[in-house]
Amino acid sequence: MSKKSFLKGAAILGVAGLLVQVMGAIFRIPLGNIIGDDGMGYYQTAYPIYVFLLVFSTNGAPAAISKMTSERIAVGRNDEAHRVFKLSFILMFALGIVASSIFFFGAEPIVNALGNPGAYYAMLSIAPALLFVPIMAVFRGYFQGMQEMGPTAVSQLTEQAVRVAIGLILAVMLVPKGLEYAAAGATVGTSIGPIAGVAILIVIYLYKKSKLPLSNETKDTNKESAGSILKTLAAIAVPITIGVSILPIMNIADVIIVMRRLQSVGFTPAETNALYGQLTGMVGPVINLPMALALSMALSMVPAIAAAASINDTAFLKLNVRLGLRTAMIIGVPCSFGLMALSEPIMRLLYPLQAESAVNSAGCLFFLAIGVVFLCIAQTMAGTLQGLGRPGIAVWGLGIGFVVKCISTFILAGIPELNVEGAAIGSTLGYITIGLINFAAVKKLTGIRFDFTLSVWKPLISGAVMYVLVLASYQGLVGFIGNSLSTVIAIGIGVAVYGIMLLKIKAIEEHEIIMLPKGGALVKLLKKCSLI
Repeated sequence: MSKKSFLKGAAILGVAGLLVQVMGAIFRIPLGNIIGDDGMGYYQTAYPIYVFLLVFSTNGAPAAISKMTSERIAVGRNDEAHRVFKLSFILMFALGIVASSIFFFGAEPIVNALGNPGAYYAMLSIAPALLFVPIMAVFRGYFQGMQEMGPTAVSQLTEQAVRVAIGLILAVMLVPKGLEYAAAGATVGTSIGPIAGVAILIVIYLYKKSKLPLSNETKDTNKESAGSILKTLAAIAVPITIGVSILPIMNIADVIIVMRRLQSVGFTPAETNALYGQLTGMVGPVINLPMALALSMALSMVPAIAAAASINDTAFLKLNVRLGLRTAMIIGVPCSFGLMALSEPIMRLLYPLQAESAVNSAGCLFFLAIGVVFLCIAQTMAGTLQGLGRPGIAVWGLGIGFVVKCISTFILAGIPELNVEGAAIGSTLGYITIGLINFAAVKKLTGIRFDFTLSVWKPLISGAVMYVLVLASYQGLVGFIGNSLSTVIAIGIGVAVYGIMLLKIKAIEEHEIIMLPKGGALVKLLKKCSLI
């Protein structure tokens, strides 16, 4: 297996993840405008629980399978890598049947326990998805273990495109029947999208099967027992699932705490549902964009770190870990600073038909934006810990962060003036806790000396300059051309300024750009523009 930095794989998954989130925003933002915060309250009661259960199938299992696959290929045991694939398929198919049944037959008691019975049809509609998503996980993990991220990217885009199209169509058709049915229609697409994703992956697998590395490159013919492989898979997948479930678990805390806490301090059930819809249904899609990039880095780092660790290539391992922190900062800083600078303009741009709710939810976006850079660090360092075979540390970090989140949310959401903004602040405090714990653990385990000037201060300086210019450009334009166009132009200015700053102060170097897909062509273009 040739050496591959995680950067190329991260770029492929990052672009796919970004496009998936954009399509998700294309779905959820019009949906929010159509069914309002009440309807989004029903939708978001079902969706975060589904996402949490889905994480095992989409992140935990693929990361575990990719780790086990890459370790075996790195030492020439290609036949054992393929056995991991086949046995994982059997296990995940069985788990899919169980999970789907729980959701289908347990929908009513679940929504009643959460205090939002109007979400029953939405909860019921997502059950079939859990039968097909685990199958996707097996194919994705196998390809990622060979550090081929293309099949995962294609399946993600296919799944999301089908989900968005069918979900929106059904939601619009069912609005006349009531918001409960419209929210359920939106979730039906979630069950049909994975079927398309599985179909694409099967086609890719059959096409590539003759080219897959199935024969050994070593004389070692000892076979690991099926039980041992499945036991190892579970031992890796469960802590990895918890470790990469930062955002879904924080959302679960909101589902459990926020609605009941707001009602306990005087808000009516209808007001509570609307406020919860603002926090999760309207602000959530915006925060999901940087989260998708962070998760792509984490998933790409697992096989790269695992392969380097399995052959004791310390230098290559340290190279990838250092690049991981820098990439997390380079992505996280502009997302945090940009969303903070334009929190209200962005919400007004995205939700023009729900103007009052958009303005009210801007505070949640501002507070959550502060935590985005820490979320990026937390996810990336969790991926490193998983690649090093220490996912349990990431679980402990998440557990401590979750406790911080729950306590702070319970206290702050109970202040009527803050209400759901208290939950947003609680999430940010949780992200900060997890990010710092995961980073400290990686530093201690690897003994790596990080260049903080290069990795932290240069991105922060670039982000600060961007923040000032974005805010100034928006304030200067909004009085003449209105909010929407001013926001778009300010975002464009921010992207350009941040990119130029990174290049001019050498936060990104030429040899690192070359590692990216089409990096050589990008370097030539930047040189032609005198940026490097």
